[in-house]
Amino acid sequence: SLYMLMQPEVEQYIFDSTPATVLFIIVWAVLLVTFIFLLIDFSLISSMKMNYHNLYDVAYSDPLSGIPNRFSCDTIIEKYYDKKLPDDIACVMIDLSNLPEINTLYDHRTGNKVLKDFSGILTRGGTILGTSRQPFKLMRVPDKDGLDKVEAMKHTYHKLNLNCLIILGGNGTHKTANLLREEGLNVITLPKTIDNDLWGTEMTFGFQSAVDIATDTIDRIHTTATSHSRVFIIEVMGHKVGYVTLHAGIAGGADIILLPEIPYDINVITDVINRRSREGKPFTILAVAEGAISKEDAKLKKKEYKEKISKRKYPSIAYELAEQIQEATDKEVRITVPGHTQRGGSPCAYDRVFATRVGAKAAEMILEGKYGYMVAMRDGETTAVPLEEVAGKLKMVDPKCGLIKEAKTIGISFGDE
Repeated sequence: SLYMLMQPEVEQYIFDSTPATVLFIIVWAVLLVTFIFLLIDFSLISSMKMNYHNLYDVAYSDPLSGIPNRFSCDTIIEKYYDKKLPDDIACVMIDLSNLPEINTLYDHRTGNKVLKDFSGILTRGGTILGTSRQPFKLMRVPDKDGLDKVEAMKHTYHKLNLNCLIILGGNGTHKTANLLREEGLNVITLPKTIDNDLWGTEMTFGFQSAVDIATDTIDRIHTTATSHSRVFIIEVMGHKVGYVTLHAGIAGGADIILLPEIPYDINVITDVINRRSREGKPFTILAVAEGAISKEDAKLKKKEYKEKISKRKYPSIAYELAEQIQEATDKEVRITVPGHTQRGGSPCAYDRVFATRVGAKAAEMILEGKYGYMVAMRDGETTAVPLEEVAGKLKMVDPKCGLIKEAKTIGISFGDE
């Protein structure tokens, strides 16, 4: 068309004829406007594409998983929409076309279910995270590569832009949690231990499930013990505190219960066994905490006792007791150690309800910005207890408590008198 316009006869015709001149101007005006709109449109498309890549880069800025975190989402919203999310609301931006890729990214880390939700974990025991704890006494000791574990945890906390750490565990875990609180991290803890030995709470989740398993073990031993007129020792978990052994022993109908808090006399134990035989009860069942200690050993200093244990020829206290009983009576003695079966399997109904309640309470505390506390159960209600009051304290069985007195009333011996 430009070539034709350059021909002299065409140019003369256009400019000598008014209708042709008007038509020429209109056509070129339309072409110019169309070109301008196309230019703007291409510019917008280019800008949108760049913004999309910016969004993509920010949304996938989580250094751990490549999945959007709270910080990246807030950045997006503030940058492109001039708004910020309220503190109690979280945002996750997901391109649905990439969801399989995102879930694959999460699958490479054992148990990470953030985008798959937590449905179905209520009936599962253990941890879905696959985590374990460094012993507290080694927390400040650099590893072979010189790594300061506390500083590493702080670095990771800030690197991931976390608002809070929810920490589940027992005594050692709570000491570490309090250490992190002192280092300035926002921490809330939940009482999770089968030992029920955390100070400040009446109950811990995991305890009732462990008691149920230990009780079931004692129940099943009754059959063989009765049939074969034997003495059975069931060694129950509880190194420093004997709550599991106490409750399982009473629930399972044990005749003798030995706890770390009540040093035993082997002569008292053999007297009970012999007396039962004279009364026509040819079997005896002992529920023994793994940390049970004799009156003689209880008098030793901590260092002396540790040295004695290190030289003991028996794998545990149950085997030492078995040999002593067998020498002092005419009874065959058998040992059952349920061991880690007490720590596994599906949690009981009580623990499921309890864990749900303390978890909900922790969520409320996060919304309130109430950090530095353990969620406890007192008088049947959830409450918050300052971490500094909990850390480093054990809740021991009181030898003079009502439960011990009531157990003695129905004839259970604790090997002390």
